[in-house]
Amino acid sequence: MNIFAPKRFVWLAVLALFVLSSAPAAAQIFNPETFTLKNGMQVVVISNHRAPVVQHMVWYKVGSADEAPGESGIAHLLEHLMFKGTKNFGPGEFSGAVARNGGRENAFTSFDYTAYFQTIAKDRLEMVMRMEADRMTNLLINADQVAPERDVVLEERRSRVDNEPGAQLSEQVGAAMYLNYPYRRPIIGWEHEIRALDVDRILAFYKKYYAPNNAILVVEGDVTVDELRPLAEKYYGAIPRGPDIERARTTEPPARADRRVVLAHERVTQSSWSRRYLAPSDHYGKSEITPALQVLAEILGGGPSSRLHTKLVLEDKIALAAGAFYGPDDLGPSVFGFYVSPKPGVDMTSIEAAAMNEVTRVLNDGVTDAEVAQAIERMRDTAVFARDNFGTASRVFGSALTSGSTVEFVEGWLDRIGAVDAAAVKAAGEYVLKGTHHVTAELLNKPQS
Repeated sequence: MNIFAPKRFVWLAVLALFVLSSAPAAAQIFNPETFTLKNGMQVVVISNHRAPVVQHMVWYKVGSADEAPGESGIAHLLEHLMFKGTKNFGPGEFSGAVARNGGRENAFTSFDYTAYFQTIAKDRLEMVMRMEADRMTNLLINADQVAPERDVVLEERRSRVDNEPGAQLSEQVGAAMYLNYPYRRPIIGWEHEIRALDVDRILAFYKKYYAPNNAILVVEGDVTVDELRPLAEKYYGAIPRGPDIERARTTEPPARADRRVVLAHERVTQSSWSRRYLAPSDHYGKSEITPALQVLAEILGGGPSSRLHTKLVLEDKIALAAGAFYGPDDLGPSVFGFYVSPKPGVDMTSIEAAAMNEVTRVLNDGVTDAEVAQAIERMRDTAVFARDNFGTASRVFGSALTSGSTVEFVEGWLDRIGAVDAAAVKAAGEYVLKGTHHVTAELLNKPQS
């Protein structure tokens, strides 16, 4: 059980670039099949017959950004409590059965979704489908179970956030980045609000959002759609449809000022600098420019041949690492940004000036056709290599579909990226980075007194 940390954080920038640049292309490689049950649950099957193993995932279209005011952390706490037992299976029975049959399981919560998965031998697929379908509708929890699990989450927050300067900074940056949109709240929740969560509020949240028509089943591995369909109909299709959910989200107002967030702490061993701008996503704002923004992020900071790395790390030798990050698959507004880890002794003023000088060069002079072609080729290569990473495709589809995409849209990523040219990259960069307000973050070492 864990939190799927937001892609906009600097410390996950590299991972985000891999997942987001490769994801939709991998979907086209995997060629999924999809159908919808009568109760509204979408099913996606990604056949991969290289080993007699499957990954079974249920994704719910609810995350921390869907929480009511004052209930931050409820989506994540419910994720923990989903392992406590149902009317048909006692506490720990689900996890015990998966382990005894040689499988593994986990779950994660993000802004826009919550997901549960099991990786197990193909001949045990029906077992996990039966048990997962059962806890979609028959979860049993009481106050005696909520209290200790709430303490577990509070301890998780202490260890992962309160004791980690980088996580503390990321949390403060999120609150500064979004003035009104619910992405400003941490996925794990604010401590005082976690403490106030009780069994009645958690069950109300569960009954509202955990229903087949608000979920997506994704199965990847040694299975065909003809094999899976009767199982899906038998276990998930028997669950009554729940109320239709409208994901009512607030709108982000225009920012009126730049913001700077600085955190100095004695535990910081490597300083960092970053700058973030709100940007369109595939589902929010000027979505037609998202492919060009992906290519721009690759050119600016997608690897050792990117502009920021070449200039700051290889030529000027003032940084240990430098890059850019952007992912368009959020349901709400996304973030486009850059980060630099300076060498010891290099001050932040110099780092900021050097980084923004490279960004300004792109905005003023644009990029070359060769840079665009090379960036697209690297992104395509990453997609091909992702094919061998079992489980990647199911996560790609689950995160995309729960955030508002369709299978067809995901599969069309290569075409959209391939249509990007130098003029589109320059125009997209100007739209997001010129004349708009930003958030600058600095993580510094604070010498012990």
